[in-house]
Amino acid sequence: MSRPFSAFRANAREHRASILVAALSAAFGVALLASTGVLAAFIAGDDLASRHGSVLVALDVVAGVFFTIAVYVGAIVTTNTFATIIAGRTRTIALLRLIGSSARAQRRSVAGEGFVVGVIGAVAGGAFSATLALAAVRVFVTMGVLPDEPYPVLTPVLLAPLAIVVATTWLASWVGSRRVLTVTPVQALGASEERPATAIRGSRWRNAVAFALVVLGVALLVFGLLLGLGIFAATPIGSFTSYGVLIALPGGVLSFTGIILAAPLFMPPILRGVGLIFGRGTAARLAAANAVRNPERSSRTTIGLVIGVTLITMFVVASQSYLQMIHQAQENEPGMYAGVDSVLTATMAVFTVLIGFSAIIAAVGVVNSLSLSVLQRRRELGLLRALGFSATQVRRMILAESAQLTVASIVIGLVLGTVYGWIGAQALLGSIPGGGLLVPSLPWPFLGFIVLAAALLAVVASVAPTRRATSVAPVAALAVE
Repeated sequence: MSRPFSAFRANAREHRASILVAALSAAFGVALLASTGVLAAFIAGDDLASRHGSVLVALDVVAGVFFTIAVYVGAIVTTNTFATIIAGRTRTIALLRLIGSSARAQRRSVAGEGFVVGVIGAVAGGAFSATLALAAVRVFVTMGVLPDEPYPVLTPVLLAPLAIVVATTWLASWVGSRRVLTVTPVQALGASEERPATAIRGSRWRNAVAFALVVLGVALLVFGLLLGLGIFAATPIGSFTSYGVLIALPGGVLSFTGIILAAPLFMPPILRGVGLIFGRGTAARLAAANAVRNPERSSRTTIGLVIGVTLITMFVVASQSYLQMIHQAQENEPGMYAGVDSVLTATMAVFTVLIGFSAIIAAVGVVNSLSLSVLQRRRELGLLRALGFSATQVRRMILAESAQLTVASIVIGLVLGTVYGWIGAQALLGSIPGGGLLVPSLPWPFLGFIVLAAALLAVVASVAPTRRATSVAPVAALAVE
């Protein structure tokens, strides 16, 4: 444990965002289990639970789905973060290789840092969330929102999210550090650099895996949707219609993982096309060309914002579709759903908290990816300054890159989030009495807010590191330390 902790302390500044993501993921899991436990106890005392025994089961299913999504998103953000960190440490790792260290030893060291990050983040986030959950229950009881009953807040099951976050953070650091295996000692003579575009396009196994994941994921999504709608009600699997979401969930995870793996192939051309919209000036054209020249870097920074927009849109669309289906069921079967409004209010409060947590996790990932990406381009920016670019032109180029990243990410994220959220809601509640197939419910004002917030976040996240990078003299920036 001492060696990983020593490596962590030496690179503590690089891991601040990863610790925050691990803490948020652990806090999310603890808050989710605590809140659903309280909500289950509240529903158990309501007449609705006696008339619909599946309500509590469905609540547990939803809790598991949301926690899986939170852990998955946290793992993706952490993987991207460690991949960016490794790209910036290329020369240091190569130098260690030059003096005798093996690639596997270096990778174990990075994975050890990930383990320490996971432990620190999980303990901090879990403790904070448990304390907050206790306080929230007492406040709700005092305000009369919840009846004054004993609620199971602090239970042994709350340790499960902590263990899962530590394990996924370690695994994410291991996956993100895979590039260590390709660093050669001769790179100690150069600077930090990304793999060329030809190496990305030539990775046939990665492309094949990405395609297979997308196809399999889409098939599971469709099957989960059909199962949730009761299409197979007359078959032996018809009794599992309420669990269609459990089929759709791995479908969403697999398909989105495939999209992430394939991002270096399809994202750079999209970014280049979007970039051409912003004019034909030198800075704008260079920004558009950078997306194709460094596909790994551009896709890594873009995918962070895609994850954020997709996640928040998915929760918003799912919650609105959930409400729409319940209200339609109330209209079609008014007697069956009498008294459901109090449960709906409590459930939507949980949805609101989940959306807030998701927004924070996504924002941390976006800011960290953009900041690290810009700061690690100090030599590139120094070369542009030495060739005659002014600091204003460099900032304009980075701003153009952020703008094209924002536009492409928002469009892709809105589409994916709408599809995932709608399928999730239909797979969960599509077969309830009085329900059925509905068109996606899109809260346009909220989606408009997401677009503005994502654009502002991308711009702000790139301005500060760009200012720091351009404040360095060109000669100093070009120096090989």
